[in-house]
Amino acid sequence: MYLVMMGVQGAGKGTQAAVLKDRLNIPHITSGGLFRAMKDQDTPLARQVQDIMARGDLVPDDVTIQIVRERITQPDAKAGFILDGFPRTRPQAEALDALMADLGQRLTAVVFLSISDEEAVERISGRQQCSLDEKHIYHKLYNPPQVAGVCDIDGGKLFTREDDQPESVRKRIASFHEKTRPLLDYYAEQGLLVEVSADKPIEEVTEGVLRVLESR
Repeated sequence: MYLVMMGVQGAGKGTQAAVLKDRLNIPHITSGGLFRAMKDQDTPLARQVQDIMARGDLVPDDVTIQIVRERITQPDAKAGFILDGFPRTRPQAEALDALMADLGQRLTAVVFLSISDEEAVERISGRQQCSLDEKHIYHKLYNPPQVAGVCDIDGGKLFTREDDQPESVRKRIASFHEKTRPLLDYYAEQGLLVEVSADKPIEEVTEGVLRVLESR
């Protein structure tokens, strides 16, 4: 099963993909994870990406496609994958279609997790991170610490990252609507788009996704 997860930041793409990869036994591939992996590799492509990022430039589409190609042709992805954070633009989507055709495959579905912009802002801006260990994450509403502003595990001070501030979140959501949301029409025209409401508990959203996938 070859899937693409789409939705504004805060819709729960990463959360759902992490659950689905175990339920479907296919890898969860994130664009951010692919770029981070390049930092520790010593290949011509990795060195090219390292140079681009060192200059503070955005990785161009042709290089991003090469990175995606390398990853989805690895043995663990031959039976399927879940793409998260790619594609983001029409050229990237068209390149992915061409890549899948080269592999003799086609996307199974594009799962759009729908949520209101305000709900997305509330979810993200409510996150708090431990100053002593970034893996300790809380949420003011959904997963509050026992003592406000203090990590339950190590007592570290909790803070909201700069890119999780409401104004920063709204800018990223606006960018999604401008650059990525048009892909919904692109995939709908191909009969690949399935929409699942993401304003429910995690388990209910997962079951909703699995139901629409089973119907395909």
